[in-house]
Amino acid sequence: MSETVNPMQLPRITKVTVNIGVGEGGNRLLLAERVLKLVTNQEPVRTLSKKTNRDLGTREGAPIGCKVTLRNQDHIKQFLKDAFWCRENTIPGWNFDVQGNLSFGIRDYTDFPEMKYDPEIGIFGMDINVVLERPGHRVSRRRRRAHRVGMSHRVSRTESLEWFRGQFGLTVVEE
Repeated sequence: MSETVNPMQLPRITKVTVNIGVGEGGNRLLLAERVLKLVTNQEPVRTLSKKTNRDLGTREGAPIGCKVTLRNQDHIKQFLKDAFWCRENTIPGWNFDVQGNLSFGIRDYTDFPEMKYDPEIGIFGMDINVVLERPGHRVSRRRRRAHRVGMSHRVSRTESLEWFRGQFGLTVVEE
């Protein structure tokens, strides 16, 4: 007999968030938004400061960065292939958290394929967060009849490592 795989047990990428933190509003924030639009082909959303911090020069409610959330599976696959290519398909093991999510950074947007340096924009790096979940995880976030997700249905760190190795051919460096 062949063993059938339960489709509810197969992990999948729920969303990818691309973030550029500038720390201030103004021209640099507009340039960061332009970079995100170039890289992701989506309109960025501004992120606002939650606290006032005099040392950093931020006020509560002031714009300090921008982000884009990718949810289209085809767009996610292509974007992640390009992002992993920038990192030479090598990610340190500490970039994976206990829930199986992956977070890593890219130093410069010109590392992406077919991106040219624009002296008007300058150099902007970005943080990329990938959320990996099994189908049915929505029950923890829904408004009506929200429930906890059992431990056996969550994606573990080791499962996430193996999934990314299989899907994208990543080399995970454990130290």
